[in-house]
Amino acid sequence: MKPIEFKEQNVIYAKDQPEYLPLPAFKNDSSYGEVISCWKLSFKERIILLFTGKLWVNLLSFNKPLTPSYFTVYKKELLINKEDPKNFIDSILAYKSKILLKINKK
Repeated sequence: MKPIEFKEQNVIYAKDQPEYLPLPAFKNDSSYGEVISCWKLSFKERIILLFTGKLWVNLLSFNKPLTPSYFTVYKKELLINKEDPKNFIDSILAYKSKILLKINKK
Protein backbone atom coordinates (compact mmCIF):
# COMPACT_ATOMS: atom_id res chain seq x y z
CA MET A 1 0.00 0.00 0.00
CA LYS A 2 1.36 3.40 -0.86
CA PRO A 3 0.15 6.99 -0.74
CA ILE A 4 -0.71 8.42 -4.13
CA GLU A 5 -1.21 11.87 -5.59
CA PHE A 6 -4.74 13.13 -6.32
CA LYS A 7 -6.33 16.19 -7.91
CA GLU A 8 -7.28 18.01 -4.69
CA GLN A 9 -3.92 17.61 -2.91
CA ASN A 10 -2.28 20.86 -1.84
CA VAL A 11 0.72 19.62 0.19
CA ILE A 12 3.27 16.81 0.27
CA TYR A 13 4.42 15.86 3.76
CA ALA A 14 7.93 14.43 4.30
CA LYS A 15 8.86 15.41 0.74
CA ASP A 16 12.55 15.77 1.61
CA GLN A 17 12.75 13.21 4.41
CA PRO A 18 14.19 9.95 3.02
CA GLU A 19 13.28 8.02 6.17
CA TYR A 20 9.56 8.50 5.34
CA LEU A 21 7.39 7.97 2.29
CA PRO A 22 6.28 11.30 0.80
CA LEU A 23 2.61 11.83 1.69
CA PRO A 24 0.55 13.77 -0.85
CA ALA A 25 -2.42 15.23 1.01
CA PHE A 26 -5.17 17.79 1.11
CA LYS A 27 -4.74 20.01 4.18
CA ASN A 28 -7.74 22.06 5.20
CA ASP A 29 -6.80 25.20 7.11
CA SER A 30 -9.94 25.06 9.23
CA SER A 31 -10.01 24.88 13.01
CA TYR A 32 -10.18 21.08 12.67
CA GLY A 33 -7.01 20.92 10.56
CA GLU A 34 -8.10 17.95 8.46
CA VAL A 35 -5.43 16.14 6.47
CA ILE A 36 -6.73 13.78 3.79
CA SER A 37 -4.56 11.34 1.86
CA CYS A 38 -5.26 8.62 -0.70
CA TRP A 39 -3.61 5.20 -0.64
CA LYS A 40 -3.41 2.59 -3.39
CA LEU A 41 -3.35 -1.10 -2.59
CA SER A 42 -1.29 -3.58 -4.56
CA PHE A 43 -3.12 -6.37 -6.36
CA LYS A 44 -2.14 -8.84 -3.62
CA GLU A 45 -3.36 -6.44 -0.89
CA ARG A 46 -6.69 -6.01 -2.70
CA ILE A 47 -7.18 -9.77 -2.83
CA ILE A 48 -6.34 -10.13 0.87
CA LEU A 49 -8.74 -7.29 1.77
CA LEU A 50 -11.45 -8.84 -0.40
CA PHE A 51 -11.24 -12.15 1.44
CA THR A 52 -10.54 -10.98 4.99
CA GLY A 53 -12.38 -7.65 5.02
CA LYS A 54 -9.70 -6.38 7.41
CA LEU A 55 -7.52 -3.29 7.17
CA TRP A 56 -4.82 -2.87 9.81
CA VAL A 57 -3.85 0.67 10.80
CA ASN A 58 -0.84 2.03 12.70
CA LEU A 59 -1.14 5.61 13.96
CA LEU A 60 1.81 7.28 15.67
CA SER A 61 0.64 9.32 18.66
CA PHE A 62 4.08 10.09 20.12
CA ASN A 63 2.44 9.38 23.49
CA LYS A 64 -0.03 12.25 23.02
CA PRO A 65 -3.82 11.85 22.82
CA LEU A 66 -4.81 9.98 19.68
CA THR A 67 -6.38 12.16 17.01
CA PRO A 68 -9.74 11.13 15.52
CA SER A 69 -9.23 9.00 12.41
CA TYR A 70 -11.62 7.88 9.69
CA PHE A 71 -11.05 5.44 6.82
CA THR A 72 -13.22 5.06 3.74
CA VAL A 73 -13.18 3.92 0.14
CA TYR A 74 -15.44 6.83 -0.91
CA LYS A 75 -13.71 10.09 -1.82
CA LYS A 76 -17.00 12.00 -1.53
CA GLU A 77 -17.18 11.20 2.19
CA LEU A 78 -14.06 13.31 2.74
CA LEU A 79 -13.90 15.85 -0.06
CA ILE A 80 -17.49 17.07 -0.07
CA ASN A 81 -17.24 20.84 0.12
CA LYS A 82 -13.66 21.87 0.74
CA GLU A 83 -14.40 25.53 -0.12
CA ASP A 84 -16.55 25.95 2.98
CA PRO A 85 -14.75 24.34 5.96
CA LYS A 86 -17.81 24.47 8.23
CA ASN A 87 -20.02 22.72 5.68
CA PHE A 88 -17.13 20.39 4.88
CA ILE A 89 -16.91 19.21 8.51
CA ASP A 90 -20.67 19.24 9.08
CA SER A 91 -21.14 17.04 6.00
CA ILE A 92 -18.56 14.53 7.20
CA LEU A 93 -19.94 14.45 10.74
CA ALA A 94 -23.50 14.02 9.47
CA TYR A 95 -22.45 11.14 7.23
CA LYS A 96 -20.50 9.46 10.05
CA SER A 97 -23.49 9.85 12.38
CA LYS A 98 -25.71 8.03 9.87
CA ILE A 99 -23.20 5.19 9.63
CA LEU A 100 -22.92 4.91 13.42
CA LEU A 101 -26.71 4.85 13.76
CA LYS A 102 -26.89 1.99 11.24
CA ILE A 103 -24.17 0.07 13.09
CA ASN A 104 -25.81 0.60 16.48
CA LYS A 105 -29.18 -0.63 15.17
CA LYS A 106 -27.66 -4.00 14.18
